[in-house]
Amino acid sequence: MITRTASCRCGQLTAVCRGEPVRVSVCHCHNCQKRSGSAFAAQARWPDAHVEIKGEAKTWTDRGDSGNLATFQFCPACGSTVAYQLESMPGVTAIAMGAFAGAELPPPEYSVYESRKWPWIEITGEMEHFD
Repeated sequence: MITRTASCRCGQLTAVCRGEPVRVSVCHCHNCQKRSGSAFAAQARWPDAHVEIKGEAKTWTDRGDSGNLATFQFCPACGSTVAYQLESMPGVTAIAMGAFAGAELPPPEYSVYESRKWPWIEITGEMEHFD
């Protein structure tokens, strides 16, 4: 079984993920733009039982545009978000794809909140598109 390790910038907080993700997506909602500091966020999700979080994490819970709660785990030293759980997908942990820093992951299958994507972004490839 393949194992991938994601980490914060300083390396103190890691997420070890076993197997293949159950979902890979990009999100253009304003909350993801702010969280990632980018025009959109990319994340891969695994069943909770396949993810081991190591290190000290601070958490922050917020209600997203969908109305559902999300709880983010980030490094208290460098501030990088590594993982989060969504109320709408119990039993699954999302890992910020950038936290894998070069590890090969499957391409996104979903692009969500496209009505909020920046006009210069074009999402291509075989995936489902949602506004």
